[in-house]
Amino acid sequence: MKFSLLSKNLQKKLLFVNHAISTRSQLPILLNFLIEARKGKLSISATDLEIGIIAEIPAKIEEEGAVTVSAKTLTELIGAIPLDKIIFETEKGGLRLTGEKTKATFQVIPTEDFPKLYEDKGKELIILKKETIDKDFSKIVFAASSDSERPALSGILIKEEKEGFLLVATDGYRLSLKRHVLQNTRKNPSDNEKEENAISMIVPSRIIRELVWMGKDSESEEVAVYVSKEKNQIIFSQDDIVLIGRLIEAEFPNFEKIIPTDFSTKTIFERQDLQEAIKAGYVFARQTAGIIKFSVKKNKIIVSANAPSVGEDTIEVDAKTTGEENDIAFNARYLLDFLSNTTGEAMSFEMTGPLNPGVFKEVGDTSFMHLIMPIRVQQESA
Repeated sequence: MKFSLLSKNLQKKLLFVNHAISTRSQLPILLNFLIEARKGKLSISATDLEIGIIAEIPAKIEEEGAVTVSAKTLTELIGAIPLDKIIFETEKGGLRLTGEKTKATFQVIPTEDFPKLYEDKGKELIILKKETIDKDFSKIVFAASSDSERPALSGILIKEEKEGFLLVATDGYRLSLKRHVLQNTRKNPSDNEKEENAISMIVPSRIIRELVWMGKDSESEEVAVYVSKEKNQIIFSQDDIVLIGRLIEAEFPNFEKIIPTDFSTKTIFERQDLQEAIKAGYVFARQTAGIIKFSVKKNKIIVSANAPSVGEDTIEVDAKTTGEENDIAFNARYLLDFLSNTTGEAMSFEMTGPLNPGVFKEVGDTSFMHLIMPIRVQQESA
C-alpha cells in the first residue's frame, strides 16, 4: 500500500474518527484505525463495537492495500508534525510515514481482526437538513440518561407519526420532546407505505451527539439516514463521513402519562434573564443539592437559593403571569442544561402546584416542550 496526502486533511478527519476509539477495550484491534486505500479512495475507520465511524480523505493512491495502526499514536503524531504533504507506505512489519522533515514507522495489526462495521446501509429512512439536526436534536439529546443500566433511558425515541417524527429523551427526572414537522426533510415512501411501516426505534444518545458534532465541519447541508432492522443498525451518511450505531433493544417508558394536560399558572419571560438568575443562584444552591426555588408572581419570577452555611440570594426576573401565583423548586443543573440547549428567547413556564412537573416551552413553537420534575422542599413557617 502506498498513498500521499496533505497532513492537515488527515488531521481534521482523525480527530472525529477517534471518537469511536475506546480507551477501555480489552481487544487490541479496537484501539487501532483501519486504513484502506482502495478504488482510488482512502478511508479511515474506527469502532468500539457500539458505534463506528468511517471517513474518506482526499489522497493520491499509488498502490492499494489495508492496515491497522494505533489510533492514539497516529493522531498524536499527525497533530505534532508540520502541515505539509506526507507519504504512507507499507513495509515489512509496519507502515512508514515520510514527510519533508519527518520520518516514522508504525507497528500494525492484521486487518482480518478488525470488525466489519456494516454489510449494507439498509433502507433509506429520511434525508435531514443540517439545520434540523442542530436545532432539533440538540434540544433533546441532553435529557437522556447516562446510566447504562437503564438502556431505554440512555437513548432517544424516534417515532414516525402522520406529520413527521417525534423525538423524545428522558432520564426519569426531566423530559424533552419535539414533534418534528418535515418542512426541512425529504421523504421517499408513499403515504400508505408510511402508515404500514411506521418507524419506532431507540437510538443511543451517544450516536445523536456524534451526529450533531459530525455536521459542524461539513459543508454538506444534508444527512441521509438509513435503518437496517435485520442488523439492528442506524446509519448516518454525510459527504465523506459515515456514522454507524446499534439500536437499543428495549421498551421506552410511557412518557405521555406524566405530561400535564392543563395548568393553573403560566408565565412568560426572557430566557437569558432566567438563565443569568439561575447561574447567580447556583453559587449558593450547589451547597444544598442544587435546589433553586421559583416564586411565580404576577409580574415577576423570584429566583432564590439558600445555603445555611454560606448564605442566600434572591433575584427578580421580569415576567407576565396568568392564573395563580405559585411556588416550586427544581434542580439548578437541570434548569441550566435546558436553558443552554434551547434557542428561543421568549419562553413560557406552566405549572399546577409545587409537587407537579413544570413545563417549559418556546413561545411560538408548539412542537417543543421540556418537562422537569420538581423537588419537594420544606415549607417555611409564616
